[in-house]
Amino acid sequence: KAAFINFISDEEWKSIEPVSSWFGPSSFLMSSMSALFKLSMWIRHGHGYLTENLGIPVWGSYAVFGLATLFLGMVLGLVSEVFGAD
Repeated sequence: KAAFINFISDEEWKSIEPVSSWFGPSSFLMSSMSALFKLSMWIRHGHGYLTENLGIPVWGSYAVFGLATLFLGMVLGLVSEVFGAD
């Protein structure tokens, strides 16, 4: 607490450079990181639901998410080819 009060009273905050806009809370980078964190939490909850509520073994849950990842990759690749063709 004392260090914070000295930081303010001695005006040490003036010597600190502000955070660039690239790392600001509303930047594209931070929004993307937030979306990835939300996705990881969704996957965690999905894994818990599959293993605890449905009784699927852990390897089965991994297989479900692995197949979903492969399927999504194939769909995105197909969409990319369709819209990327001249």
